Amino acid sequence: MLNSNNVLFIADYFAHQVCGGGELNNDVLIEQMYKRGYTVQCINSHLVTQAHLCFSNIIVSNFVNLSEQNKKNLQSKNYIIYEHDHKYLASRNPGLYPDYLAPKRLVINKDFYANAKAVLCQSQFHADIARKNLELDNIVSLGGNLWSDEHLNLLEEICKNPQRQVKHAVMVSSTEHKNTHGAINFCEAMQLEYDLVQPSEPTTFLRELGSRSTLVFLPKTPETLSRVIVEARMMGMGTKTTNNVGATHEEWFRLKGVSLINRMREKKEEIVNTVFGYLNG
Repeated sequence: MLNSNNVLFIADYFAHQVCGGGELNNDVLIEQMYKRGYTVQCINSHLVTQAHLCFSNIIVSNFVNLSEQNKKNLQSKNYIIYEHDHKYLASRNPGLYPDYLAPKRLVINKDFYANAKAVLCQSQFHADIARKNLELDNIVSLGGNLWSDEHLNLLEEICKNPQRQVKHAVMVSSTEHKNTHGAINFCEAMQLEYDLVQPSEPTTFLRELGSRSTLVFLPKTPETLSRVIVEARMMGMGTKTTNNVGATHEEWFRLKGVSLINRMREKKEEIVNTVFGYLNG
């Protein structure tokens, strides 16, 4: 077995492959592990073999492409699940069911979740839905996301020196549940002037988003946190969204601008400490 400072990090994709919110979050966590003296081996879930599972500590992030055999093999190991969506449901959308509670026959991967040291969720909203469906007591709310110092500094720069058009922003996404068309329809029905913000690398995206006054984001699926909503508020923007967004249920959501940026700096330390607490516990 490898020494206790070695971590295997399993995910479907990493930030250099896919520039999604979960991948960006994981990238910051991996960076923090290196800073704390850990050696991290990152591996795409579809490439995992039995030989990889000798690590003392294993973090499993998105695992859609992880084989059923590897899920079984992991259950005798020391692992944490860092959950970014709703992979405990066949539909991955608890919003399809009354009170977010799916029929038991549609709950999947329960043994895999049950045998993890902890299932780390993005918000209390996310954790409550997961706990309701999985009926497990190892589910933990992290109550936030991770941003790099570089991106937090950029968000603060945009907040303090806004170059805003008095327009609404609609984030373009090919992912149906992000509901780009719904946000467009809302703006048009309310006769709101809006611009479409195209996906791009994070710095360009944040500058484009932050040059508008308000973000309209109306997801169809319960958002575990919604990184983009928090980014908009950190930049001092207004937001039009729904209770389907995990961030809106957090105590810090009342904050905006530099106050929220500073809270996310604090949350970064808190979240990383929580992850290491479960790794070393």
